[in-house]
Amino acid sequence: MAAAETVPADEPAVRDIEIYAPQSGSLPVYGWRQAPTGLATRRQLREQRLRPGGQDPVAVIECRGGKRRAWLYEIARALPIRPMTLAKEAALDKAMSKRQTCPSCSRRYYHCLPLRSLGCCLECHDGTPASPGTYISPPAARHAA
Repeated sequence: MAAAETVPADEPAVRDIEIYAPQSGSLPVYGWRQAPTGLATRRQLREQRLRPGGQDPVAVIECRGGKRRAWLYEIARALPIRPMTLAKEAALDKAMSKRQTCPSCSRRYYHCLPLRSLGCCLECHDGTPASPGTYISPPAARHAA
């Protein structure tokens, strides 16, 4: 009897089973630092100046005992990031100016202000003096002369 005749042809191939995989079996789940090469998270793609480019995630990575999860994408299918245009830069500057400008004194800081909790900058809130190098003074009032 040959070796091929001892194993039935309809028997499934032996596969490794990931015990942490979701029950649906949709995506493989890897532990912290156990993802295979060729896969990366969005942050890791961004460090390489890449973006997912419309591809669906191919796996999940878990850390902190399963409390945190991140999608993994194929690096080979990732596309380069789009270049910054003047319109994008203007839109980002406008959005950031809302978060960086104090509504009380109209100073624009180089960092985001705690507007949800305090509603203004620290100097307006409790008198803590701000270093002059941390903000841009508001424009002077213009009068028609």
